[in-house]
Amino acid sequence: MADAAAPIDRVLVLADDLIWSTRLVGHVRAAGFEPVAARSSDAFRAGLPGARGAIVDLTSRAYDGLAAIAAARDAGVAVLAVGQHDDHVLRRDALAVGADRVLAYRKLFEDGPATIARWLAASAASAARPVDEPESEPEPEPTETPA
Repeated sequence: MADAAAPIDRVLVLADDLIWSTRLVGHVRAAGFEPVAARSSDAFRAGLPGARGAIVDLTSRAYDGLAAIAAARDAGVAVLAVGQHDDHVLRRDALAVGADRVLAYRKLFEDGPATIARWLAASAASAARPVDEPESEPEPEPTETPA
């Protein structure tokens, strides 16, 4: 029996399409995490504190997916974005505002739980790495004085 006191990592799922939201929630659960469905920006932002990760559906017109990614990043939450396979501009923009990865729906449809587990494991490993200390200032070059 699992330890009842052990915390279960929560993963937010921002998707307003009921079918796709249900599918993503099921994949998160199958990957061993606790899914928390959100269908609006307000619900998503309210769920960020304490979340281990967030999955954002980029195709919704009900909320700004890029703003949701930025909000999650500002809260220190890892982000996996999903969208159309051929929307290269949106993919680039999602990565620019802080998504760890941007995947096509098909990838999550075919291999959702394993993909989600790998993404969260990679983000945890990345977060655990110490930040390099800045290098010391180089010695200034000697300057010649005019004669």
